[in-house]
Amino acid sequence: MGTLDGKVALVSGSGRGIGREIALKLASEGAAVVVNDLDPEPATQTEQDIKAAGGQAVACVGSVTEDGFAERFVNTAVESFGGLDIIVNNAGYTWDTVIQKMTDEQWDTILDVHLKAPFRILRAAQPYIKANPTDYHRKVVNVSSAAGVFGNPGQSNYAAAKAGVIGLTKTLAKEWGRYKVNVNAVAFGFILTRMTEAVSGDDTFVEIGGRKIKAGVSQAVMDRVKTSNPLGRPGTPAEAAGAVYVLCAPETDYVSGQCLNVDAGSR
Repeated sequence: MGTLDGKVALVSGSGRGIGREIALKLASEGAAVVVNDLDPEPATQTEQDIKAAGGQAVACVGSVTEDGFAERFVNTAVESFGGLDIIVNNAGYTWDTVIQKMTDEQWDTILDVHLKAPFRILRAAQPYIKANPTDYHRKVVNVSSAAGVFGNPGQSNYAAAKAGVIGLTKTLAKEWGRYKVNVNAVAFGFILTRMTEAVSGDDTFVEIGGRKIKAGVSQAVMDRVKTSNPLGRPGTPAEAAGAVYVLCAPETDYVSGQCLNVDAGSR
């Protein structure tokens, strides 16, 4: 038996990287998971991998920034699995430059995906949560970042959005406590994903939402991460997922309104 048997979880951005590991971890503990990604292939792959391991999953493909997505996401959980108990707002990416070179489009795009989308998903979930009380605690985990706590050069848009996530988290913890919902955040440090892998030579790009976004970091940056991190290495997506799982487990029923730094003590 898993600690999350019978629970239903939404995990945005769960086709790849950290989000995929979060979905796999929650499913391994018994949760039925609504998997989401911009693209059908990674979302379907995560769904299939969960089912192959004996779990329950369904894919809800689309951008978290699309009008109407939040309602469709919530409805998928209720219609597919009969409930909604866990929300993990994880979807996002970075689009970096220094402030004097940052366009309004860059600013708005990153604020939309990291802050407006979680707001919309939580707003869409509130009527169901209010109308369907439980004798156990529901959980919300919003993914923030060390950049939102400490700032990071070249990421004014991302840092502002992730700082906003912490404010949203603390406010919802106060609003939703009466519904027996714990609302917390995780602030990830350097976690090794396709966006943070060390690259050399020509720039590496990934396509996200029709835009080519620079991915990866230089070997010099990776070396600095290793020397400044007390554990001497970046975190893994599975380790990041473990921190999210802890905040979804019954053992944290009296933890709410908190932001857990997941950075090996780097700051």
